[in-house]
Amino acid sequence: MPKEYFRNPFEDYSKETAKELIENNSISPKSKISLGLNSKWQATLDKFQNLDYNDYSVYTGTSGVALLKLKKEHHCTEEKLQEIINLLSLNRLRNRRYTYLCGDAGPLSIAIVLNHKLNKSNEVKLLTERLKSMETDILNMNVDIPNEYLYGRAGYLYAILYVNRNVAPPPFGDAFIRSIIETMLMCGQNSSKAGGFKCPLMYQWHDSYYLGAAHGLSGILYMLLQVWEYLSQEELDNLIKPTIDYLTTQRFESGNFPSSLGRDRDKYVQWCHGAPGFLYLYTTAYKVFHDPIYLQLAQDCGDIIWQRGLLKKGYSLCHGVSGNAYCFLELYQATKDEKHLYRAIKFAEWCLDYTSEHEQHRPDRPLSLYEGIAGPMYLLLDIQKPMEAKFPGFTL
Repeated sequence: MPKEYFRNPFEDYSKETAKELIENNSISPKSKISLGLNSKWQATLDKFQNLDYNDYSVYTGTSGVALLKLKKEHHCTEEKLQEIINLLSLNRLRNRRYTYLCGDAGPLSIAIVLNHKLNKSNEVKLLTERLKSMETDILNMNVDIPNEYLYGRAGYLYAILYVNRNVAPPPFGDAFIRSIIETMLMCGQNSSKAGGFKCPLMYQWHDSYYLGAAHGLSGILYMLLQVWEYLSQEELDNLIKPTIDYLTTQRFESGNFPSSLGRDRDKYVQWCHGAPGFLYLYTTAYKVFHDPIYLQLAQDCGDIIWQRGLLKKGYSLCHGVSGNAYCFLELYQATKDEKHLYRAIKFAEWCLDYTSEHEQHRPDRPLSLYEGIAGPMYLLLDIQKPMEAKFPGFTL
């Protein structure tokens, strides 16, 4: 038995295996996931009575639970919206970090969206000013801020764009967004030159050149490609694309990727490190550059996840089965191939049948969005409309 994952017990896709699960390009209402959704939601809700309010982050704290409740109560009452806002702990924000997942930008951006739903324009204005005020450090390359998703500029950029996608008219202007992107590109070019790399962009975090979605190059490139309309053709062709192609040369023989440059262990197949994060980069590169090799690389990543993605670390989004299930939804949206929806459903079934035997490493934050039960619950809600599903805090 492999150390990191369980052998996949599911029969792979065929018309026969999928016929009870998929109906009209979506999940059958008779499927296990559809029938078990309400009871799973109630069981999850009951456990939230024990939330730790000392952590207000999206990643491991109450703001992640707020996102889940907003997902469930999409058309909720004013009272419900206010309850969700209370989970954000806005009076306790310390301006210590700048990102959506692990910093104050997450609660602030969610609060802007919720207050917009409540038509509280003054609150929206004040919160928007608080979020924008972080630009002083974000746009200063001499400040010790990384560029990655969890703690860096990519995470701040996500927060800004999350607000713009959910508030009308969008409160953040194109020039501001462009200034963040320019800072990220300049940091990447400077780091690449300093390290003598054979690619135009490179980024460092904690003295390592990470490659995965959470801390590394693939996540930063994915963020930039999601807003490719803010990039010039020259930047796309001479900075982004050559860096993606360089990353592709770093694959292990299996097709998986190292967590950082110089690591020779083919170990991780999870969102934060390895093939799952790269899959998003390749599907988006295919949309932008229209090169079929990127779509093939994404599907290769999907095959690795199907083989090695039922992780012993558990069910989480960051380093668990629910995060890997989202990869199949991404492939389904990119290809419309029913095989990928089937695979997503089977991984979601694994999450629905939650058992301690399949979580051999208990998470530090067992109720949270990215490490605990809120993540797989978000997946089970999201997969009900597979063409609209988005990895929370990562996909715009």
